Amino acid sequence: MMLSGSGIGQRIRLFCLVATLVFATVPVRADDYAPVNQLLRDGQLSAALAKADQYLARKPRDPQMRFLKGLIQQDGGQREAAIATYEALIQEYPELPEPYNNVAVLYVDQGRFEKAREALEMATRNSRSYAIAHENLGDVYARLASEAYSRAVQLDSGNTTVVPKLALIRQLINNPAANRLAPFPGPVAPPARPASATR
Repeated sequence: MMLSGSGIGQRIRLFCLVATLVFATVPVRADDYAPVNQLLRDGQLSAALAKADQYLARKPRDPQMRFLKGLIQQDGGQREAAIATYEALIQEYPELPEPYNNVAVLYVDQGRFEKAREALEMATRNSRSYAIAHENLGDVYARLASEAYSRAVQLDSGNTTVVPKLALIRQLINNPAANRLAPFPGPVAPPARPASATR
């Protein structure tokens, strides 16, 4: 992993919404999302966005389609629009961990590591078994540790205990074999969540 914000952002996993994921808030048929999912997988982002917008014109509060729209925006390089989409989902559905995870990916790409940490901590609080968010949070902590150790070396170049720590954390960050994250935006299918699940 590179030490730049975009290096970490390129390695943080996205949580790709598939038709089997059912948010507890809105009952819908799985096939309502299939055409948008397929267009997204095929890289036909303009068509996927148009289809998502058509759907959202009828059902503007649907969290699944809004999440898909965020993924489409993100894949299409519309980073600010994707952030706005995920942040709106977080405001309306604060119990869902997936929007926190994906907005954290975008924050990392912008070098906003504290914002990413906050979002990922919320994701892990909302879903303690959300392994991807825990792993991503570990990457963000490693980046924050690297920045703190670098600052300590700048302030006290004679500190012999910090230099080995900095070297170790940089080795971890720069060693892709040590990290099992998929390349950005590597989609990962989420586990199905029954509509009656409690959090």
